[in-house]
Amino acid sequence: MSGEATRPEDVLADGDDYLDVDGLTLRKGTVAAFVRNAQRWSDPEIDPAARELLSEAIAAAVPALQALDLFAVFEIRDEELREFVANC
Repeated sequence: MSGEATRPEDVLADGDDYLDVDGLTLRKGTVAAFVRNAQRWSDPEIDPAARELLSEAIAAAVPALQALDLFAVFEIRDEELREFVANC
């Protein structure tokens, strides 16, 4: 691994909306969408039906986030969410 920093445009060129990693199509915005969904999922006052929809969206994003090695670098602080993601 070289000592050079990776810039966003090194990963996803301007105008590209996705990239393929290990047979998965990773869409631009996946990480940001996961963070927003995780924040809402962790709200103790969220409606159960809304939480179920968020659970589906989070579970669908997990393979892409694993392909990016996101969880090798960042740990989910919410214990319940961390367990949910680990079981996806």
